[in-house]
Amino acid sequence: MKVGDTAYIVESNRYVREVEIRKCSGGMFLVRFTDTGGGIQVKAHRLFATREDAEKSIIERPVEKKVQGNPYDRWY
Repeated sequence: MKVGDTAYIVESNRYVREVEIRKCSGGMFLVRFTDTGGGIQVKAHRLFATREDAEKSIIERPVEKKVQGNPYDRWY
């Protein structure tokens, strides 16, 4: 990837956001978010060339069901 390219980043292992690469230096990329205009510096392994690649990297975890009950039932 080079300066001016559009890339995608995964935030909080949930959201895919589009970014524009502004600067590259020593394996670190300064990127600007296209929707808000803010920017951050990230390592190369966090950037993806396509939205589909970024979505594939999101880890799907099963939803755990919590047991509902009275906490005093476990005392005896």
